[in-house]
Amino acid sequence: MFIYWPLTWGVTRRFKPGIKYRRGSRTHGWGRVGQHRKSGSSGGKGMVGFHKHKWSYVMKYAEDSSGWPFYGKHGFKQPKELSVEWAPINVGRLEELVAEAIARGELAKEGDKYVVDLLKLGRNKLLGGGKLSIPLIIYTPAATREAVKKVEEAGGEVRIIHGVLHR
Repeated sequence: MFIYWPLTWGVTRRFKPGIKYRRGSRTHGWGRVGQHRKSGSSGGKGMVGFHKHKWSYVMKYAEDSSGWPFYGKHGFKQPKELSVEWAPINVGRLEELVAEAIARGELAKEGDKYVVDLLKLGRNKLLGGGKLSIPLIIYTPAATREAVKKVEEAGGEVRIIHGVLHR
């Protein structure tokens, strides 16, 4: 025996509400030609047709008409876990910090040179800005050529610590 059940929530509907009212209206309230379609009226999905029917769009928006960013290879984005957040320090600023640490008697000596570990100072790269006059042995994960040159001119040396920067 069939029991008529009114359309309420939880009941599967054969038609959307008002669909029978719209019979014969051609567009069912979605405007004129081409609206409420998937990608038929827009010339295709995504980058489809950029070398065919959307070529004028490419010529308008590509930089210098070379095709970028629509054609060619564009590198990649490095994963965050592989990227390093640099905390650099210049040799001039390092000399100021070392002079203060020497006055407090906090630095260890190796021969006649003071030993500085940049990681303990919260830094991970040595830059070549400023002047250095104290001979130092500096342990650091990274250093610029200019920084290494200035440290060696002052009678010290830079020792690179490998495998510290990346997780």
